[in-house]
Amino acid sequence: MNVFDVVGPVMVGPSSSHTAGAVRIGLAARKLMGEEIKDAEILLHGSFLATGHGHGTDLALVAGLMGLAVDDERIRKSFLLAKRQGMSFRFGAIDLGDDVHPNSVKLVLESVSGKRLEVVASSVGGGRIWISRINGMKAGFSGEYHTLIVHNQDRPGCVANVTSMLHEKGVNSATMQVYRSGRGGHAVMVIECDDEVPRESLERLEQLDGVESVTYYSPA
Repeated sequence: MNVFDVVGPVMVGPSSSHTAGAVRIGLAARKLMGEEIKDAEILLHGSFLATGHGHGTDLALVAGLMGLAVDDERIRKSFLLAKRQGMSFRFGAIDLGDDVHPNSVKLVLESVSGKRLEVVASSVGGGRIWISRINGMKAGFSGEYHTLIVHNQDRPGCVANVTSMLHEKGVNSATMQVYRSGRGGHAVMVIECDDEVPRESLERLEQLDGVESVTYYSPA
C-alpha cells in the first residue's frame, strides 16, 4: 500500500499526526498570512524531523501552505505543484526545546507581497494542532475557532478595550489567554471566539493606543 493511499474518508496519508495534522498546520499558517506564499523555510523538530519524511510530513506541510485540504489526493504531488505555482521551499532541522510537542515545526514564510510571518506549531494527535508562537510571541490556540491575536503594550485598559468590543458585537469568547514579557513590556492576548469577528472591529482595534498589531484567524 502506498504511503499516501487514502485512509478513510477524511484524510490522505498513513498518520493523522504526521500527515493530517501537518496539512492543517500549513493551512493555518496560510490563513494567518492572508496571502499566497512565495517562499517557505520549513524547520522540523523532534519526531517530525526523525520520521516525518517516511510519513509524508514534508509533502503534507507544503500541501497545506498551498491551501490543499487533508483529503486532497494531490498531497502526494505537493512538491511538484508548489514548483509549478512558483512557491519555493526548503527544509531544515531545529531544536525548539522540551516545552513543545515532538511533532513540531517552525515555518518562516514570505508572501507574494513581501509580508513575513514566523509560526511555531505542533500536531498533537488525531489531526489536531496547536499553534504556540507567532513572530516570536506566545500565541497558544488550536485553530478550531475564530481566533483574535492582539499584540499590545502591557498597560491598563487594553484587555478591557478588546473584550468590550467583542461584547458590543455580540461575539462570544470560548477561551482567553494573556501573556506578557514583563510588567510594562510587550503583551499578547489570544481569544478564541464562537463567532466571526467583523472586519471593521479589527480595523478599529488596530487604531487603539497601545495596540501594536492585530492578527485574525478564521477556521472557515
